[in-house]
Amino acid sequence: MAEAEENRSKWIKIRLKPTEQELLEKRYKKTTFHCLSEYARTLLLGKPVTIITRDKSMDEVLEELMLLRRELNAVGNNLNQAVRNINSARGDTDDRLWEVLLQLINGKLNPKVSEIKDRIANYSQLWSQKLKAEKA
Repeated sequence: MAEAEENRSKWIKIRLKPTEQELLEKRYKKTTFHCLSEYARTLLLGKPVTIITRDKSMDEVLEELMLLRRELNAVGNNLNQAVRNINSARGDTDDRLWEVLLQLINGKLNPKVSEIKDRIANYSQLWSQKLKAEKA
């Protein structure tokens, strides 16, 4: 049977200058720890600290991809509504309705999908060039 984990019952009190405390809290907020005491224990005991980093160079790319996703979702919603309307038509659906839907797809959806593919290809090319430059 595994030993029960021992409770933390001992206290260490330290005094910090306000600037030291601000620095400690600033560094703590960049880590994956959920509480300051856990972070302080890890530092004091010399264990590794995991710091969260964020690549700000991707902000523009991610923002553009979110806009593209929103636009593609809107086109998809319109397409779903059109198909639902055709399928809910009373009696046999007219071939002309399907023809109009195909024209809509060819006229609006295909160009948007092509635009999205082109933008993603451009961003992936820029990103791969950046990665190659960082490795060199």
